[in-house]
Amino acid sequence: MSKPKRIANKFLPWLDARKKHRLTHTQVQMARELGLNPRRLGGYAGNDKDPDRLSPGEFIEALYFKQFRKTQPDFVQTIEQLAEAHEEKRAERIAAKRSQTASSDDESRDDDS
Repeated sequence: MSKPKRIANKFLPWLDARKKHRLTHTQVQMARELGLNPRRLGGYAGNDKDPDRLSPGEFIEALYFKQFRKTQPDFVQTIEQLAEAHEEKRAERIAAKRSQTASSDDESRDDDS
């Protein structure tokens, strides 16, 4: 049985918002590009008292079109893909740091001789 993929904490609110408000991957990316707060997306939703209000997904799409004058981003990445790329970068940084400390330890040993 494989271990589940680690997802960085900075992506978790977006996963929750996507599930809670039934957003598509495209809508999530649009919201991220607009700089919206994932915890406040519920405030954009219509309700019984104000049925004319747009749903969070429709609100994001309208705001994105107003800001960028296009209906969707050119290239869409899911949060899972972003998290995976983030983890790969993190692993590379850790490996580079380890190799750097190992090489500096070798140099210090050579100086001691």
